[in-house]
Amino acid sequence: MRLNIPMRRLLLLRHSKADRLQPGTRDHARVLTEPGRADAARIGLYLARHELSPDLACISPSVRTLETWALATAALHPAPPARTEQGLYDATAQTLFKLVAETPAVSRTVILVGHNPGLHEFALMLIASGDIETRERLREGLPTSGLAVIDFAFDDWSRLHGHAGRLERFVTPRSLEWSAI
Repeated sequence: MRLNIPMRRLLLLRHSKADRLQPGTRDHARVLTEPGRADAARIGLYLARHELSPDLACISPSVRTLETWALATAALHPAPPARTEQGLYDATAQTLFKLVAETPAVSRTVILVGHNPGLHEFALMLIASGDIETRERLREGLPTSGLAVIDFAFDDWSRLHGHAGRLERFVTPRSLEWSAI
């Protein structure tokens, strides 16, 4: 017998591979490389095929994160509501924690599209359980286009706290190379 426990799901997506910072340009303006564009589209197909479409997307205002989300969301129909969050650019784990904890309860599945080291540190701060090998892979790092899916057994984001989540899955472009997405 399966109990009907209220759940929330958080998806953490690091932006795809971007061009190196060129002299005279701002980090904020870096664009994706061609492999980065392909990885973003591949992650989008994965999200669609595995029914991981969020109710709300919060995206850093950098060019590379906006481009990552645009390519990923092309596979999601309908595209989920999205908002640009200035605070996601160069955010610490604590900043990300506050942003998610203030998310309206109506959003059951939320995706943050952002940057390291904040996203990686935030994932490690939240995870208490899940497959041990998968947790160890994530502990090693959150690569570009890496997607961590974390489930919580509560019904309101305001109840978020450290080590409250279960790592449901961790996907990278490299791990998808051997699968049919």
